Amino acid sequence: MADDGLPKPEPKEIDEKLALQLKHLAEDAVLKGKPYGDEKCGNCLYYLNTDEDISYCWHPKLRILVGMEWWCQWWEKIEE
Repeated sequence: MADDGLPKPEPKEIDEKLALQLKHLAEDAVLKGKPYGDEKCGNCLYYLNTDEDISYCWHPKLRILVGMEWWCQWWEKIEE
C-alpha cells in the first residue's frame, strides 16, 4: 500500500486550541445544528450564499462556516 510510510494522523496542538475556541464560540452563540422552527442559517440575513448547503456566516460575533439547517440566537430575517 502507498500509505504504509505515512505516520498515523494525530491532532496537533493548534487543532486542539482551535477546537476549544470553536466549542466556546458555539456555546456563546447558542449555535445549534438544527433549525429553530422556521428560523435557520439558510434563510438568515448573515448567511452569505443561500444556494449552498454550507456557507460563511458574516455575523460579527461568528464569522465561521455554518450549515444551511443550523441556527443561532443572532438569526435575522432577510429583508425583502
